[in-house]
Amino acid sequence: QKQLVESGGGLVQPGGSMRLSCVASGFTLDYYAMGWFRQAPGKEREGVSCINSRAGTHYGDAVKGRFTISRDNARNTVYLQMNSLKVEDTGVYYCVANVECNSRPYTWNHPDASWGRGTQVAVSS
Repeated sequence: QKQLVESGGGLVQPGGSMRLSCVASGFTLDYYAMGWFRQAPGKEREGVSCINSRAGTHYGDAVKGRFTISRDNARNTVYLQMNSLKVEDTGVYYCVANVECNSRPYTWNHPDASWGRGTQVAVSS
C-alpha cells in the first residue's frame, strides 16, 4: 500500500525559511514524478512544484525563485525547501506521487496519483 507522510510544517515569520519532507513507503519513488500541492483556507488547491524521475523540475508562478524541490531516491524522500516565505504561502501542503510533471501546474494531478495527508504551514508575524 502506497503511503506518503509529510513533515516539517509549522509556524514561521514572513521572510523565513522552512523545509518540508515527504517520506514514501510501500513503493519506491525512483520512477515516479513527485509533486507538492497546497491549499489555503477558502482557496482552491494549487500546484506548488513537481520533480520528474530524472530530477527535472517545474514550479508554480507564485513560488518561482523562492522554493526548491528535490528528491533523494536512496531515502525514498522528496523535499521542498521554502525561502523568503510570505503570508500568502500559508496553507496545508500535500505531497503527491505519480503526477504529470510539466510546465502547467493545473495539469499535474493525475487520476492514479497518491496523496499524503498534508502538513500545515503558517506564515505569520
